Amino acid sequence: MLLNCHSYYSLRYGTIPVASLVQQAAVAGMQAIALTDINCSTGVFDFIQECRKHQIKPVIGMEFRRDQVLLYIALAKSNEGFREMNQWISQHNIHKTILPDSPPPMEHCFIIYPLRKAPKQLKEHEYVGIRINEINKLYRHPLQEQRHKLLILHPVTFSNADEYRLHKLLRGVANNALLSKLTNKDYCQNNEYILHIDQLLAHYSQYPDMAVNTNQILDSCNFDFDFKKPKNKQTYTNSKYSDKLLLENLAMEGLAKRYGKHNKVATKRVLRELEIIDQMNFSAYFLITWDIIRYSMSRGFYHVGRGSGANSIVSYVLQITDICPIELNLYFERFLNPSRTSPPDFDIDWSWTDRDEILNYIFNRFDTQHTAFCGTIASFKHRSTMRELGKVLGLPKEELDELSTNAPEQHPDNHIVHTIHKYGKMLIKYPNQRSMHACGVYISEKPLYYYTALDMPPKGFRTAQFDMYIGEEIGFEKLDVLSQRGIGHINDCIKLIKANQNIEVDIHDLDEVKDNPKCNRLLGEGKTLGCFYIESPAMRGLLRRLKCNSYKVLVAASSVIRPGVAKSGMMREYISRHNNPEEIKYFHPVFEEQLGETYGIMVYQEDVIKIAHHFAGLDLADADVLRRAMSGKTRSRKEFNAVRDRFFENCKKIGYPDELSKEVYRQIESFAGYSFCKAHSASYSVESYQSLYLKAYYPLEFMVAVINNFGGFYRTEVYFHELKMAGGIIHQPCINKSHYMTSIEGQDVHVGFIHIEKLDKKTATLIPDERSEKGPYKDLEDFVRRIPIGIETVKLLIYVGAFAFTEKSKGELALEAHMLLGKEVKQEPQLFYSSPKKFELPELSRDVFEDVFDELELLGFFISRSPFELLKTKFRGEVMASELTKFDGKSVRMLGYLICRKQVPTVKGLMNFGTWIDFKGNLFDSTHFPLCLKQYPFKGSGCYLLKGKVSVDFDFPSLEIEKMAKLPMIPDPRYSDEQVKRIMNMPTSHDNNPGIPQRAPYPKKGSVKF
Repeated sequence: MLLNCHSYYSLRYGTIPVASLVQQAAVAGMQAIALTDINCSTGVFDFIQECRKHQIKPVIGMEFRRDQVLLYIALAKSNEGFREMNQWISQHNIHKTILPDSPPPMEHCFIIYPLRKAPKQLKEHEYVGIRINEINKLYRHPLQEQRHKLLILHPVTFSNADEYRLHKLLRGVANNALLSKLTNKDYCQNNEYILHIDQLLAHYSQYPDMAVNTNQILDSCNFDFDFKKPKNKQTYTNSKYSDKLLLENLAMEGLAKRYGKHNKVATKRVLRELEIIDQMNFSAYFLITWDIIRYSMSRGFYHVGRGSGANSIVSYVLQITDICPIELNLYFERFLNPSRTSPPDFDIDWSWTDRDEILNYIFNRFDTQHTAFCGTIASFKHRSTMRELGKVLGLPKEELDELSTNAPEQHPDNHIVHTIHKYGKMLIKYPNQRSMHACGVYISEKPLYYYTALDMPPKGFRTAQFDMYIGEEIGFEKLDVLSQRGIGHINDCIKLIKANQNIEVDIHDLDEVKDNPKCNRLLGEGKTLGCFYIESPAMRGLLRRLKCNSYKVLVAASSVIRPGVAKSGMMREYISRHNNPEEIKYFHPVFEEQLGETYGIMVYQEDVIKIAHHFAGLDLADADVLRRAMSGKTRSRKEFNAVRDRFFENCKKIGYPDELSKEVYRQIESFAGYSFCKAHSASYSVESYQSLYLKAYYPLEFMVAVINNFGGFYRTEVYFHELKMAGGIIHQPCINKSHYMTSIEGQDVHVGFIHIEKLDKKTATLIPDERSEKGPYKDLEDFVRRIPIGIETVKLLIYVGAFAFTEKSKGELALEAHMLLGKEVKQEPQLFYSSPKKFELPELSRDVFEDVFDELELLGFFISRSPFELLKTKFRGEVMASELTKFDGKSVRMLGYLICRKQVPTVKGLMNFGTWIDFKGNLFDSTHFPLCLKQYPFKGSGCYLLKGKVSVDFDFPSLEIEKMAKLPMIPDPRYSDEQVKRIMNMPTSHDNNPGIPQRAPYPKKGSVKF
């Protein structure tokens, strides 16, 4: 009887969760209700499932609004009607057009107009809804003659008085308006809550035919939906049999390339996997992924296939992944098995510069009606809730900041804050806005309009209105198209090597890259700065402790480093066993046999499968059910209980004592919750080796590529330092040498214009473009004649050293710039140009350290000097980083330049770990226990004097800090008293006598820190 229900998916309007809406309708005696959220279909599938629980007929609809004006309501007669509604609103979302007053022809929908919008002539499928407060308006109304077109229209928006107040607050948030400024048209009427069926009918007792009409409409709407049927594209060639043959042919061709023509082990595994893939109708899924990879490779893009997909040898021979599952003994059943009802998702990474082209290919290749990004539904969080409600209630910015940043117990005690707290608690986890998933893409068999309306976020890709959780429930599996800067720096490095050394590097030659002796040496020494996934202080420390010297050890390390493993103590146990294998005592012979590679420790999720299979005799499919259930990947509880019972039954049949079986099961439980997919670790490790190979053999090009891709673990300054340590000769930005990004020629590296703070991108790209077209700049005068630029930007380039090739001092250049430009900003290069008069300029002395402070101010890091050279003290430390292992247990004094620190909460308080560069440029690490940290805290970046005890753990040294002090640096010579006096006494600028310019970009004295 309810034709117009809003859930909280009517964003910033409805206040009722879907489950609560259906429950209230059941209590009110409703046998059928319609969900009609505003311009969206997000809640439809939750609604259907809840209605089935309560034996209520679900009717699917949508309320169409333009701004705040209700135009009409559509109810789907069938699945086709749902498609029509979704397609109609999607067209306007995608093309950013305004909804018209009238809907298009919707043959499979009923259209319900509000009384005030009712057209004079109603079509067969069109009706008019009459609200309770509109019944009296029917007296002598023309619609009296069309009573068969009148329906009961009682909208539902909130549940009670508190939710009505919440609704008004949400309307204030939506309209960015004060609550007191809202008008009646901004919010719903105060009777839009569920009435009992008898109460509702009583209001319409004068018009019993309205109830009959309404029931007829509800009876005529039938939306049938199968949640279990896969919704992804089912064929690649439009025939499942053709898909099967094509996949087989591609797999056998790839098998020959990867393994040769006579590898029986690989052939047997490929054939077994193909059989399961065909049985489960996933051939199209593999072929679609192969198609995308084929396009990527044709464009010369580098990709990394990872996740559980790397367990498949078919993925490997199709070049979706670069992980040989035979080499690592990976189980295909971890990726795909007959107990799985949905296809697993492939996780594929591309460079951040290539990803958008891949996405464009996917959307064009597989039809825009069948392809969309997975959506996300952001909910209200504490900070946003406090701020938004506070704004609606009229609080000033200072109080909003206080509410949003402080814990509730620290908030002021007054009526308004109490109101914010009350309604803020109600809003937590309520949907706030829809957006686009970071990487998940759906490719459907039927047009996506059969399942969802589509949005068009600013990124420019069609996006489903439901999230990945709803998608999974209704039978969708997303393809994750990810991006990362690690791939970007590998790609760019290969191009730089070709340009700089004319060498072609095949980074996909894994026989050369993996387990390369030079790479293994760097791994064991923890010299991995800039390398994907293995450059963090924690990872470098782990690599040194493990003396990591092989691909397989790195694969294990990539999983062991995960927080869950470390927290459980198993990382420490793994390190100990790795270094002392002769002392290992295995829990049971099966653990030694199956987990010998990881010393009897379940490091990976696959290890759970191995133990469940080989110890308890579960088949591989059952073992994977056990792993998924214990990892929080919810399945049927009944199915899980059956597998658990079989585990213990099998153990009893084998003859294990009950205590032994329980202990093994307990270990499986404890490991499954945090263990890592081995294939995922292996994929990361391959990419790490590729990075490491480039660093080992082409260190200069590698570090330039890392710098140009940003996004590493450390700040840019650290990578320039590493570049210098590798032999790079780093030059300041130069208008005749630099490009927008940092460039390399031989050993000479010119800092890119992108690193100059406050230099706009247009100018930064125009400088090298103009130079490329018309040749180098002769001098400053030639530069300002060719580049449209203002005086402040020219001075920025002067002080950063970009005109050093002229061999003029910065002061002289600044004076010349003022004579050439004055305060004028040139819009276009001058066609007719006359040089200004020449003047004899005074000789301007300049301290050598002025350039260093210019670099620090304008680039944010040093080029020409080391930070240690700016210290007042000449002390450089008693011990260098390279000598630390000789001083185990001894107290030493060191000098370090801080490059990063990590905060770790403990039961005794906050603990810190620091990473430093010593005077010779080498890295070392420090540990700061809570009590010491409180007494000797960090005081920003810079150089510190450190006193502490050296602790060497499996050949990895760390300094346990006892005392620490930040060291002062020399005064900024640009602000010496003499310079200030000189500037103050110089004449002011006039036409052709510019005098000494005041340098606006300089900060206040003492404001530059490092």
